[in-house]
Amino acid sequence: MSLGLDQLLPRIRSCRECEAHLPLGPRPVVRAEEGARILVVGQAPGTKVHESGVPWDDASGDHLREWLELDKEVFYDASRIAIAPMGFCYPGKRKGGDAPPRKECAPLWHAPLIDALPSLELIVLSGQYALAYYLRAGRKKNLTETVRAFRDHLPRYFALPHPSWRSKPWMKKNPWFETDVLPELRKRVKALL
Repeated sequence: MSLGLDQLLPRIRSCRECEAHLPLGPRPVVRAEEGARILVVGQAPGTKVHESGVPWDDASGDHLREWLELDKEVFYDASRIAIAPMGFCYPGKRKGGDAPPRKECAPLWHAPLIDALPSLELIVLSGQYALAYYLRAGRKKNLTETVRAFRDHLPRYFALPHPSWRSKPWMKKNPWFETDVLPELRKRVKALL
């Protein structure tokens, strides 16, 4: 039996499944309303998002909104765009940056969340963890090839790299991302909004 968002979101926000592993404690970050036609799936909140409770409330979010050609008002309108990371809470640090998203979240919460979004038409997958979870065997040998083959996953999924500072040098090496991928992403997002 699937839950409605009115029951599901409070359960997600009160989840303590991996509390013992979270250096800043649990603070699940998710946004959704029933009318959302787009779901943005990222990695996990960073420290700034953990503090604010607002998903993509950082430089990566600025970059993502630039890719989508959306201002904050539209991006944060949960009746149009739902937002759910692979790991709903800040996972802590590891050498070289933030730790990967906790593995407990997606299997617990993603399918029920998608079931509770009856108008959902497009899932924007941002970063290797979202690509691996959702595309599974449909992924190519690496992130670059998976993003280059974005059309293979349409119309349900749109494959993107994570929009962190690391994507800027990647974009310079892969100019097709700006000429081929971003225009198609913007066209599809605009059509759904």
